[in-house]
Amino acid sequence: MADLDREKMDEALNEETDQETKAAGETVDTEEDTETSDDAQSSDDSQDADCEEEDTEASGDASEGKKKSRLFSKKEKKKDKKDQQIEDLTDRLMRQMAEFDNFRKRTEKEKSQMFDNGAGDIIEKILPVIDDMERGLAALSDEEKETSFAKGMEMIYKKFVGILTNAGVTPIDAAGKEFDPNYHNAVMQSPSEDVESGYVVQELQKGYMYKDKVLRHSMVIVAE
Repeated sequence: MADLDREKMDEALNEETDQETKAAGETVDTEEDTETSDDAQSSDDSQDADCEEEDTEASGDASEGKKKSRLFSKKEKKKDKKDQQIEDLTDRLMRQMAEFDNFRKRTEKEKSQMFDNGAGDIIEKILPVIDDMERGLAALSDEEKETSFAKGMEMIYKKFVGILTNAGVTPIDAAGKEFDPNYHNAVMQSPSEDVESGYVVQELQKGYMYKDKVLRHSMVIVAE
């Protein structure tokens, strides 16, 4: 009987020990789970804090970038305004230079035209003198042409014609040429066997040109 009682007591003690061991193990597991959850929470909190810091830094960088871009845009606006002023002034200067150059060319052309018109008027008034000298020399006989007076008149005539030629005066070639109303002035028509119809038979008065301007048309007779 005593042995049975001891066995029962040993079994009861063993059961109590097993229960205490299980309880202790559960407590340790609970504490570990708690510590793990705390560590996870703290890591999540630290990650959130890092994210917030990164977001704060990113926002700060973005704001600084905006400020810099505003400053650069202001500088560019100021630079563009100066460049625009320079371009406007350069354009005005180029226009004024072009206008002045056109004015200079126009003035020179007007002066040249005025000079040519004045010279043409003077030469046109001298042409009758040339006509008279030519008629006088043509009326001389062969004996009279050998006199010193006739030779002197011929030298003056040639010198006069040379001066006019150097000034740009040239006679219009009319005899035997086709009639051209731009250069010839027909006073009459005459039948001719030697000259075709519409061609100049005879030149009655010599015509002259000054450069590209007709000073006097040739007075001619045209074949019928």
